[in-house]
Amino acid sequence: MVISVLLVDDDETVRDTLGDFFRSLDWVVHLAATGTEGRRLAAEHSPDVALVDLRLPDGDGLRLVEALRADDAEMAILVLTGHADVATAVRAMRLGAADLLEKPVDLELLRAAVEQAAERVRERRELVHLRGRQAARDDVAGVWTLPGFERLVELAARNADVPVLLLGESGTGKTVVARQIHDRSPRAAAPFVAVNCASLAPALLESELFGHERGAFTDARAAKRGLLEIADGGTLLLDEIADLAPAAQPKLLTVIEDGVFRRVGGTTTRRADVRIVAATNTPLRGAVEEGRFRSDLFYRLQVLSIELPPLRERRDEILPLAKALLPRGARLAPSAHDALVAYDWPGNVRELKNILWRAAILADGEPITPVHLALPLASLPGSSRLAAARNAATTPIRGRVVAGVTPLVEAERRAISDALRATGGNKRRAAALLGIARSTLLDKVRRLGLT
Repeated sequence: MVISVLLVDDDETVRDTLGDFFRSLDWVVHLAATGTEGRRLAAEHSPDVALVDLRLPDGDGLRLVEALRADDAEMAILVLTGHADVATAVRAMRLGAADLLEKPVDLELLRAAVEQAAERVRERRELVHLRGRQAARDDVAGVWTLPGFERLVELAARNADVPVLLLGESGTGKTVVARQIHDRSPRAAAPFVAVNCASLAPALLESELFGHERGAFTDARAAKRGLLEIADGGTLLLDEIADLAPAAQPKLLTVIEDGVFRRVGGTTTRRADVRIVAATNTPLRGAVEEGRFRSDLFYRLQVLSIELPPLRERRDEILPLAKALLPRGARLAPSAHDALVAYDWPGNVRELKNILWRAAILADGEPITPVHLALPLASLPGSSRLAAARNAATTPIRGRVVAGVTPLVEAERRAISDALRATGGNKRRAAALLGIARSTLLDKVRRLGLT
């Protein structure tokens, strides 16, 4: 078992000796001389086990133990000290240390302690992974009635070495479907790792994907594993693949075709057994024609393509999906059904989920009605006619809206009142809760005679 170890000790001899010992076991090693550096390395590399000396130049080692435990609940922490006592041991355990070892430490004893701790970490992380997989299944429940969709997902899952290209507008559930493909595949027990290609600068993205060697660039003070290594044996989701930097495209093609790569600044060829799933809301063929995306990479990625149509093109899916996405204990009133189906959902599944969760908060245990959904008026059936009637027939008198109020106006008034009540009258937060601009909310409050 390859173990990732972080050693934090201000003694250079200890760092060199233990570092060489761990490397001889083919473990991944990160060394730090201070607590500050140790915490940074832990955040960057998420090691399985951290070995922490109690006496550090920038503070008490026990404070570092407490900080590392707060940052990563699964990582195992072993304390090294040449001045052990019962009180220190008890305090270290209370702060989250798994064990306390006295210096000079026997190397075989240390090896056994690290291996046992790492095994427990793997078990805990696997449990978190399994819970995530179940959450993904719960999230996507209700979408499988798309014609041919289930067959495509099963086909993609069975062929676990074939790249998959997921196409669809933003919010259609591409990430959730990628997880489903992974969870149903023979790779399910290995990691599922996702990265958004549009969220990182080109140079940083290349380092994230392939990793880098020490000294590869400024601030590269230690070697770093890339996402390909972290996802080894599993699945790597490349979201917004159309924004993948040109320099990284031939390297990704080599990974797909030959399973090999090099870290940034490295000369050693490494292997990665990773299934690539790419997702995009941009037509890749257009990017190829414009010269922004390699044609050979495009054809390699689209061996198996799955398109997720927007919700407005599958309105019969909206209600089953809405019921699956509701928070636990929430329920829809029959009056909300028509409003949900009529709305065009430009944000697709993501928008549907967010609005349902907001509505559940506003409903506060009661059935969710159109009032709680607070969907844009223009999206509802007959809204143009009702809006015109409202403008013609309502006149503010003594701060209230009088006769001629339409049901839609009353629904709007109640939604705004509920939002203001839920936020203690804070109009900025109420506007955010309703999904409208603060200026729009202020105008509606004035026109509806609310305070």
